[in-house]
Amino acid sequence: MIPVCRRKMELNILNHLTETATRHGLVTDSMQFPDCILDPGSIKVVMINEAVPKNPDDWFYSKAEDAENRRTAFRLFEAAGLHVNSMDDVLGMGIYITAALKTPKEGYFADPAAIKAQLPLLESELELFPNLKAIMLMGDVAKKAFNLITKKKSNKNVIPSKSTYRIRQFEYYWNDIRVFPSYIMTGANLLIDKGKCDMITDDIRRMLKLLQV
Repeated sequence: MIPVCRRKMELNILNHLTETATRHGLVTDSMQFPDCILDPGSIKVVMINEAVPKNPDDWFYSKAEDAENRRTAFRLFEAAGLHVNSMDDVLGMGIYITAALKTPKEGYFADPAAIKAQLPLLESELELFPNLKAIMLMGDVAKKAFNLITKKKSNKNVIPSKSTYRIRQFEYYWNDIRVFPSYIMTGANLLIDKGKCDMITDDIRRMLKLLQV
């Protein structure tokens, strides 16, 4: 029997989200998308952070040498035992990072109207990956956006509307995908808050164990 050779499908995420935004009438001028090319079938985990930073040079996928989002997240990964030096390393391990809001927040709180308007973008990202095992919701904005998406399909929230510290130890599923409610993994002040860092690190460790099954 001749073996079947399966070709990797490469997808340009930046182009995909730009086209999706245009299709839904969204203005992309102030939006920041993951600038990467990947095989959707290789992604096992999606980590959804809150919102993109005001300074695009701080974004995970920025070309800047010391992007703040990367620096903070990579320290958390390191504490969880995951050694990465670049976003290519992260993607190579089957982990895709994005943001619920592709535009920066105007103030301290995210605009609920902006979250709803941009839902098609996040929804389109989640639909890309056929082999997902886990989704990590990094913060309340990610939790809210995810619940809005899943409620359209099941008429109920996957994640309870309670404080993260009260619910993070329980197991939640969206179909067969494990969903982890956690905390925002970026921000200059995050690394000062040892308690929150420890909880995020623990959540990442539990996610990594799931990948090893």
